[in-house]
Formats: sequence, C-alpha cells, structure tokens
Amino acid sequence: MPPKRTALLLSILALALLSGCWSRKEINEIQIITGVGIDKVDEVYLLTLQAANAGAISPMGGGRQSATVNTFEMRAESVMKAMRKLTTISPREMYFSHIRALVIGESVARDGVRDVLDVFLRDYQFRPDFYVLVTKEVRANEVMNVLSPLEPIPANKLFKTLETAQQYWAPAIGVHLDHFVDDLIREGVEPVLQGVTISGEPSKGKTTDNIKMTLPDTYLKFGKLGVFRNDRLVGWLNEEESAGYNYIVNDVEGTVSVLPCESGGQVAIETIRSRTKLTGSVAGGKPEMIVEIWAEGNVGDVECRIDLSKTRSIYELERKAEQSIKHAVDMAVKAARDTYKSDIFGFGQTLYRDRPKEWKKMKPNWEKVYPTVSVSTKVDVKLRRSGKIGKSFIQEMK
Repeated sequence: MPPKRTALLLSILALALLSGCWSRKEINEIQIITGVGIDKVDEVYLLTLQAANAGAISPMGGGRQSATVNTFEMRAESVMKAMRKLTTISPREMYFSHIRALVIGESVARDGVRDVLDVFLRDYQFRPDFYVLVTKEVRANEVMNVLSPLEPIPANKLFKTLETAQQYWAPAIGVHLDHFVDDLIREGVEPVLQGVTISGEPSKGKTTDNIKMTLPDTYLKFGKLGVFRNDRLVGWLNEEESAGYNYIVNDVEGTVSVLPCESGGQVAIETIRSRTKLTGSVAGGKPEMIVEIWAEGNVGDVECRIDLSKTRSIYELERKAEQSIKHAVDMAVKAARDTYKSDIFGFGQTLYRDRPKEWKKMKPNWEKVYPTVSVSTKVDVKLRRSGKIGKSFIQEMK
C-alpha cells in the first residue's frame, strides 16, 4: 500500500480512538455525590452520602420547594462496604468525582482516621482537592443534613465558606485530603483539621423550612481546630490558639485584631498580609525555634478618642498589635507542646531542614524531646493606612 494511503488509514483509525466515550454516563443515570460523612455507631461505620438534587437546584425546577440534596445512610464494617451496600437503596450509580467535603465524626477521629481514608486515595473516582473536616460535639450525618439558605448544596456551603474564611479570618484553615495525609506520613509534623459544628437544633436544620427563613434556626459554623497526634484527635485549639497556629505555619492571609485604647474603648486593626520565617537550632543539646513574623495592616475601626494623625499613636498601635500576635503564638505553642504533646507546627521538619545532623539524633525520641523545645517569637507590625479619615468623629463629640 502506498505510504500516503497508509498514513491516511492510520489517521482515520486514530480518530476513532480519540472519541473516548467508552465510560460515558448520562446525567440521569448517576447520582452526583457532593459530601461524605463518616461516624462510628455501635462499633461499625455509619456512612452518609450527600447527593445533589438537580431538579430542585435548577432554575427550571420550580424554585426551592423540595430539598436541594438527598442523603443516603448505610452501616457496615468498612467504608467501602457501606458504599457498595448503598446501591441497594439508591436507584442510580454513585458518582464521587465532585465531592467538596469529607466530614469525619469526632468519635471516628478519636479512635483514629487511618482506616477510613484509604478508599478516598485508592479509588480512581475520588479527587484529593476536597476539604477534610472534623465535627465537634455533633455527628457527621447531622452536618450532612443541615440545609443552607444561600448555598443550595450544604457541602458546597462548607467548601466556599472555608475558602472565604481563610482569606479574612486567621483562626480558619482549609485542609485538603492530600495535605492531611502528607502530614500523617511525614516525620516531624502532626496534622490539624478544621472543626465544624451546628448552631441550633440539628433536627430543624434538615427541613426545607430552615432555608425559607431570613435568620435560620440551624446553621453550620466553623469553630476550633482539631489537634491530632499520629492519626488520632487529641484535643482542640481555641480561637486565639488557632490564629497563633496559622501565624506560625505562615498561613494567615488576612484577619482582624481588636486592641484596647489607653483612654478606654478599642481600635480594630485589619491585617492585609503577613509572612513567617521559622528557624531551627540546637543549643546545649536542646532544640530551639525562632518564629519571626512580619505583618502589615490598616486601621479598620476606631471606637475611642485617639488621634491617628500623630506618629506616636500609630507607633503605640503597632506595638500593641505585635503583642497581640505574640500572645496568640505563645498560647498556641503552650497548648500543642505542653497540653497535647503534638508537633502540629512541624518543628521536627524545621530541624531536619536546618540541622539535619542533630535531627537524626533526636528523631528516634522526638515525642520525648518535643516538649522541651524552647520557642522565641519576634513580631514586626507596620500600619499602612487609616482609611478615608484620620481623626475619628468621636474626638469631636460633645
């Protein structure tokens, strides 16, 4: 056969292979799963899947008269078995490539999460770009059932709220599955997860009446950070400690600090950017950490008689802001190091990077060495702007 005809024939055959429809699924043949919740009840796993209700979400679906999601629950000895058993009650094939949140119940986290995570890494349908959260004082299936008035899909609500909160609120942090597993595997660092809880009665949150109210009776909210040691949840960081943690690990994009005025009242400072340098060293056979934080901010709110046109006033606010950040960092270190004995900051990794020879000696006994780490914190804050006005009208009030 002439070369030109051979090339043409091969091109035609290649086009047939490029169609790629061997695994095609029609939308009405699958159930799109947006969220997964895992609890432990009576020594077995309770798996909750949140599936999008396309008919209720669509603008052509007649408004939001019906629930925007459906949830399916199944108990089994393993997560994989529960997923497959759910085919006995779902009329469609479960499709897991659009998961936005994996919510782990506190009871599961306390016992250890390693046995429930493998399937999410092994199965080809799961992409690791969703957030992993841990519940506090509620069950994961209750979180999966709370409807939101602004975001039709609760799992999307968790994802988008956390995306926004990370940018403007220092205590919040979003942890993707691959990052969480990486911290479980690496030596010299322990993982954390964002905690989620329910405000109000969980039973009211799963009714459509909840999304018809201007102020819902029940809603999801982020709270404390869950501290892990190995793969077990061992405790919680409060709001200030959570902010301190994020400063240490260089994960603060923006936040607000409220500082007291000498004359009474307060000033709110909005942090617009920050950077942290963590350095490890060894002195006298003991590990030391130096935390250097640089932050820039603006004056966001004045509720006292302070003259911002004076350099002295700005200087005093900067020093108070530095003290506020340093206190948050110190509280975070005290909680993680002294109370939970968990190296969530990655001090071990820092020693491995900066002092590899010393780390090699300390690594076998790091759990005992870690509580002896001394931490020195240096903070430098610069205020750039005071907004549209200098002096507050409060100074001119009668």
